[in-house]
Amino acid sequence: MKTKDFYFDLPEELIAQHPSGTRGNDKLMRLDRFSGETQDFMMQDLPDLIESGTVMVFNNSRVRRSRLYAKPLVGSNAPKGTEPPTKEVEFLILQCLNFEGYKHGSVWKSMTRNAKRQKPGKTFRFKDGTTAEIIENPADEGTEFRTLHFDRPLDEDWFEKNGHIPLPPYIKREDVDEDAERYQTIYAKETGSSAAPTAGLHFTEEMLEKLKAKNIEIVYVTLHVGLGTFLPVRAENIEDHKMHEEQFFVSEETAAAIEKAKAEKRPVLAVGTTSLRTLESAWDTEQNCLKRGWQSTSIFIYPGYKFKAVDKLFTNFHTPESTLLMLVSAFAGKDNIMAAYQKAVQGKYRFFSYGDAMLI
Repeated sequence: MKTKDFYFDLPEELIAQHPSGTRGNDKLMRLDRFSGETQDFMMQDLPDLIESGTVMVFNNSRVRRSRLYAKPLVGSNAPKGTEPPTKEVEFLILQCLNFEGYKHGSVWKSMTRNAKRQKPGKTFRFKDGTTAEIIENPADEGTEFRTLHFDRPLDEDWFEKNGHIPLPPYIKREDVDEDAERYQTIYAKETGSSAAPTAGLHFTEEMLEKLKAKNIEIVYVTLHVGLGTFLPVRAENIEDHKMHEEQFFVSEETAAAIEKAKAEKRPVLAVGTTSLRTLESAWDTEQNCLKRGWQSTSIFIYPGYKFKAVDKLFTNFHTPESTLLMLVSAFAGKDNIMAAYQKAVQGKYRFFSYGDAMLI
């Protein structure tokens, strides 16, 4: 299957640059994954669209303030304070590569712009004086990736003080105070994502209570959103695309609730593609159950995939030719998805991270 088969025209004005005025005040399209029929609703209608007994699975990963700016130092062994009069370099910190006990260490995988200029041996100074040296240019990771060795272990307090909210590149502005709240789900708990699990941004405490009042069970998984979210599909054939590994966690409580629902023929609804990828990755087809604990996945779901754990999906509207668009096409059928997206464009739905939602 060709990557270009997943292209669609999207007017730039439909790419949401800011969240809606109030969390949860968004449009909602319901798509029947079998017939392709669509209906227009608002987020407030969601409890009426989900049947009693459904298990909803949310990703409680918290976004790290992982977008950082640093000035290059003169020479690979330059002392602090000898920055040349050059522009700051932007880094997106993705994943710790070494741990000191249970704490993060000093070696981190990152993405950077103007990557050709950022070569091993080059040193940078960050906001608080911390320095980092590029020690690796992973040949198999694509040209954007660099491994940074910091002069100290990094903790979450350091990111809070020095980092910015990592808004995606299609949001054409700098992060502001509002993003610290709105680019985070209200139930975010486990810090580690380089992007928000954006389907969850629509949910308020009031909405969660309404869902529970309807006997809808709410459980959580953790998947730290990482490399797979940022990389475009460069391969001509989608089967040749390589997904990058992400870490996820399934608790005993969550696994038991989902297994019980499956046994009782009750629906399992994944809130977001990250929750879906977690459940499909953790499902053991031989034992007919979910594997518990911390695990890793590089699962790439595209048309032809047979779903094992998930029956329904709540998600945002995704970018053309992306792995996420391919995933929802696998779930609802490519023709159904592309037709629904065309209706969304005609109906002036807002797209991507801060945009409107779809219930499949």
